[in-house]
This record gives sequence, C-alpha cells and structure tokens, in this order.
Amino acid sequence: MIEDPPILTIRRRFDRPSAQAVGALTGVPTGQIVDALGGRAAMDYRIKPVLDPTTVPCAFAGVAVTCHAGPADNLALWGALDLARPGDVIVAATDGFTGTAVTGDLMLGMARNRGVVALVTDGLARDLDGMTAVGIPVFCRGISPDSPARNGPGIVGQPITLGGVTVDSGDVIAGDRDGVVVIPRARIDVVIATLAEVRAAETAMEQAVRDGLEMPDFAKTVLASDRVKTIE
Repeated sequence: MIEDPPILTIRRRFDRPSAQAVGALTGVPTGQIVDALGGRAAMDYRIKPVLDPTTVPCAFAGVAVTCHAGPADNLALWGALDLARPGDVIVAATDGFTGTAVTGDLMLGMARNRGVVALVTDGLARDLDGMTAVGIPVFCRGISPDSPARNGPGIVGQPITLGGVTVDSGDVIAGDRDGVVVIPRARIDVVIATLAEVRAAETAMEQAVRDGLEMPDFAKTVLASDRVKTIE
C-alpha cells in the first residue's frame, strides 16, 4: 500500500538556455527544426493551435516549464505558472484526458501577464472567445466547456511525456501551424549550428523546383537501381 502523495511536487531550479539561443530558434519553421534534430521531434499531430491564426499568430518559441496535472485536474498548472518567467511556455501533460478542459481564458490571461508566450497541453482548453481576446497561442487537442478540479496530485518542473515526446523544464519548445517540436537543452547548440545546413539545402531545393525540377537525383538513383523490382 502506497502513501498518499503530496498534492504538488515542484522542482524549482533547472538550467535554462540563454536568451540568444532561444532567439536563434524563434521564427524557425518547425519542419526545419525537426530536420536539424534528425527527423523526429514533433508531438502528436493532434496537438495543434486552436485559436484562429489570422487573429492570434500561432508561431512561438520559448523555454519549457513542465507540469503533469493528470486527468480532470489543473492544480499543477498553477504551480507551473508560479515558476514561469517572461518568455516561457507552460507545457502541461494530462495523460491525454479529454473529459474536461485543463485551462481557460482566465488562467491564460494570468499567464500572459507573467510574460508566458504560449501554452501547450495534450488535453483540452475552454473559453475560446476569451482565449482569443487574451492573444497568446494555445496548442491542445480540442475545446470543451467542462471544468477540471484543483485537487492534485501533480508534479511541476520535472520531465514529462506529452504527445509521445519527453519534455523537461529548460528545453526549448517551438510551435507553428504544423505542430509543436521539442529541442532538448543539451542539443540546442548543435541544432542551431545544423540549421544553417538545413536552410541552405531547402533553399537550393526550392529554387530547383521553381526552375522545373520533376525528380531529385536521390530518387532517380534509387528508381534506376537493382533494389527496385519491376513487374508487368
């Protein structure tokens, strides 16, 4: 038999990337970040911006402040809000629960007042009109008017799994209309350096397509090789 856990367990100290590093990743398309990370870094495809991007621009990058709230509860988000600094992103795991929302316009407004630049969750949000008025991006699995409790237990500031990706406080998290990607803090410098190569290759290929390219050389090589079996 286990003992009842504390209602919140909070790690208040974690290493943060420099403002220059976050700035270097701001405005970079998520697809380019994923390519710089080797092809896999995105959260589950269902975690998408829920606010109209013509009203609330959805692109963001910031330092992750993590929490695990569990289903039908949002006490841990208040703990994350207490840790948040300007430029941070609150990242809230709910085990993918869709029975209630985990946040709404009032919490989001307070987050904006603290300088939070986005909120990401694998759960639901509520108060669509109010969140639009608040004006910072919300990435989640959908909208529901149902409300959560504030009972815990929850964890704050520790590694979580959200949308199939591990996120720790101090990682950089970025999003746009394509979805959300996580750049582990230990790999930030390598990703920034690799982005120059990714951009150069993509720019060259885009120009080739504009010039009429119909098939890239790598595909031609494979299709002409003995690794392809042709049947009539």
